[in-house]
Amino acid sequence: MINTGVAILAVVLLIVRFKFNPAVSLVIGSAYLGLTAGLGTEKTIETITGGFGDIMAEVGLLIAFGVLMGAMLQETGAIQRLVGALLKVFGPNRMPYAMSLTVATLLQSIFLDVLLVISAPLARSLAAKIGKKGTARMATALAIGGECGIVLTVPGVGALALAGLLGVPLGKMLLFGVLLVIPTVAIAVAIMCFLFDRGWWSEERDEQPFLGEEPGPGDSGFAASDSSGTGPGITAEAGSGSETGSGSALGTKATATTRSETPLMVLLAPLLTALVLIALGAILDVADVHNPVVEFLASPVIALLIGLVGTSVVGRYAVGAERMQRSVATGFKESGQILILTGVGGSLAATIAATGLGKILGEYFTANTAAPLLMVWLIAAILHVAVGSVTISAITAAGILGPVAPALGIDPVLIALAAGAGSLFAVHVTSNTFWLLQSLLGQTTRGTLKTCSVGVSVASVVAILLILPLSALL
Repeated sequence: MINTGVAILAVVLLIVRFKFNPAVSLVIGSAYLGLTAGLGTEKTIETITGGFGDIMAEVGLLIAFGVLMGAMLQETGAIQRLVGALLKVFGPNRMPYAMSLTVATLLQSIFLDVLLVISAPLARSLAAKIGKKGTARMATALAIGGECGIVLTVPGVGALALAGLLGVPLGKMLLFGVLLVIPTVAIAVAIMCFLFDRGWWSEERDEQPFLGEEPGPGDSGFAASDSSGTGPGITAEAGSGSETGSGSALGTKATATTRSETPLMVLLAPLLTALVLIALGAILDVADVHNPVVEFLASPVIALLIGLVGTSVVGRYAVGAERMQRSVATGFKESGQILILTGVGGSLAATIAATGLGKILGEYFTANTAAPLLMVWLIAAILHVAVGSVTISAITAAGILGPVAPALGIDPVLIALAAGAGSLFAVHVTSNTFWLLQSLLGQTTRGTLKTCSVGVSVASVVAILLILPLSALL
């Protein structure tokens, strides 16, 4: 337990204080933990490389396809046009709330990593429209909405797992999950925006150049630190136009308008098709309906491939083959960094799991407490800090208290929600979400600790404070 804490703390200090590259720091932390926890040299190396490979097998193509699609949409101007439409409806001040609530509820059938890479260009463009603290607001909105939706909203993977484990009907889990997630997300985003408005965000230290921006002095590529010393500098060809510094997180900016006869819905149709296919697959899976053709087309990799090919075809018609090729080249550069950071984050998470820490911690806790819902929240929070997996920590915590729930007179849906809320606490450097948000939203590691780690932790605390009075009604 001590060595795990030292490893995680060392990773943060190496990145923030000593200005090491995040990828290098994560591997160092993984190696330290494996050796000190008794895995041995051979097992430590196997775990580090295996964790990297497992994550890549799971999300590698999804990230690549999502980033490429985002780069193409940015080049066609579709994202900018969508931003304009959303701004007309909601206005800039309400956009973080609209984004986070949409992600937490309507879009939970989408794999979170896919959702992040698809929505990042939109969030980055909205950040520029919002103005001061825009990056902080939109990054927080994505982090809170995405993570809360996983464990609180059906068909989020964590929510489905918790409902199945505790025997909660999906309809009941959906109802109470939505009732909880809406105020949780809204309140948490409001708290974080309040903090940012009171000076808890420094654009110089919490933001960094990303692909498509002019690199500052001293930026010399992926392995170099940016000017704040808290994250990797990223160099690339500067985007054209007057919006340099506030453009896309995923590609060069469009240098000309799309053909006037290309409606926005046509530009977005391939992306929407991919999302509908993924959502359909999730719904049929919940309904236990199986069709080989639909399952194949609805698998995230195939659905995104269909969306990518369709976006390329539409983009070639709208802006020409040359600009599409340029956006693909830019997308490949960006996806390389994201894949490396995601993979080494998987290495540290795999090393922590290999030490058996989750099982060890579980044996220290029992349900014999006057506040069982607070206990299950605390167990999930501690497990998440140690293990780094939202879903695993939620399921483990619920499994500890679940068997005795009837004797305690607690509705199982409350245990599921409390476990899910606790598992959100302290999303940190072992999380894929952390590194995706850092790369895709142009944040330093210091900034991501604020928007992701603190932001989602605030949502975790808000959720349990809402669950406790709800328990009096059931």
